[in-house]
Amino acid sequence: MSQATTAAPVSERLHALDALRGGALLLGIVLHAAMSFVPVSPRIWFIQDTHPSLLLGLLTFAIHVFRMTTFFLMAGFFARMSFHHRGVRGFLRDRLQRIGLPLVIGWPILFASMYLIAIWASHFPNGGWSRSWPPVLPNFPLTHLWFIYVLLELYVAMLLLRGAFVRLDKSGIWQAVIDRAFARIMRNPLAPLVLAIPIGIAFCLDQRWINVMGVRTPDQSLMTNAQAWIGFGTAFGGGWLLHRQIGLLRLLERRWLAHLLLAVGLILIGFVLSGVMFSAPGAPKLPVSFAALRLASAILYAPAIWIATFAVMGLALRFMSGFSPAWRYLADASYWLYLIHLPIVTVLQVALSQLDWPALVKFAVILVVAIPPMLASYHLFVRFTFIGAVLNGRRAEKRVLPHGGIATA
Repeated sequence: MSQATTAAPVSERLHALDALRGGALLLGIVLHAAMSFVPVSPRIWFIQDTHPSLLLGLLTFAIHVFRMTTFFLMAGFFARMSFHHRGVRGFLRDRLQRIGLPLVIGWPILFASMYLIAIWASHFPNGGWSRSWPPVLPNFPLTHLWFIYVLLELYVAMLLLRGAFVRLDKSGIWQAVIDRAFARIMRNPLAPLVLAIPIGIAFCLDQRWINVMGVRTPDQSLMTNAQAWIGFGTAFGGGWLLHRQIGLLRLLERRWLAHLLLAVGLILIGFVLSGVMFSAPGAPKLPVSFAALRLASAILYAPAIWIATFAVMGLALRFMSGFSPAWRYLADASYWLYLIHLPIVTVLQVALSQLDWPALVKFAVILVVAIPPMLASYHLFVRFTFIGAVLNGRRAEKRVLPHGGIATA
């Protein structure tokens, strides 16, 4: 274990990290609610609002930089905790219940509803099938549930890797070496740059990559792409190793402001670069080639992912470590809300898309109309029912594990 001193009890840090995990899921709802207002061509969403917004474009760009890396880092952290609490069989049974079952049951319902919404959107000149819809076999449209499919893959990969280490490294020498190497990286102020190297290389080798897409998400196939394995796998593994040395969290808490300032700067630069790369056809041509701009974007975007991830982790540890009933409730509800939100949000986007209202007003209406009923459905039909037991575990069990829900993912 790391010898780093702790600023707060471990239980308080888990409150902060669980709130962060829930926040990452809730930010996904905000992200998708803003997608119809992104001023990009060709259209990438089911509907493009008649009033695009550069500010909402920046919001989606910023959230997309760090959200899923943060989520998978937390997933790896809590996966190791759950594994050592439950054992191999208990862990597998728990993951199949909380992750596998919602995927199998929820996917047909969500896909059917999204298909119908896309048909409705196609009646408008600025809506309908985007470049990836309808999916053509052998592609498989996982929609926004791709993240739990990838979680299942990462659980299997990590258990196999851990089993091999336990069998081949019975003395624990190599595990100690890995722990020391990881601690040395995390203690170095350049840690985000080191962790960004694998995904940065993947970006540079992908000739079709552009920074607005971030890490390629495997939402259209059961064959997870290499970028997702590298980007999210690195985060998941980092979270697993971080749980082995929880004292390292103190470093992220101490560096939150520096990471935040750097993250804001890199995100703004990346957003400007994306605008330059996809400037209007009549705009003056730059002396720099598209390939050079793409390479610069990749070099900047990869560290931005990890710097922003460390920034939000540090913020959570610094300001959200104490127990908060409101954050506890939202963290519990976030999994359900994220599972059900996409058809609700998309229906509202299509319904509002033709109105002559400012983009920010429409965006606010979408969130204000969508979130309260979703929270009500969680409280009435999920929190104290068998659905809540499947998704978040039994209420009594969560008194033992205060980081319940998908936080143990």
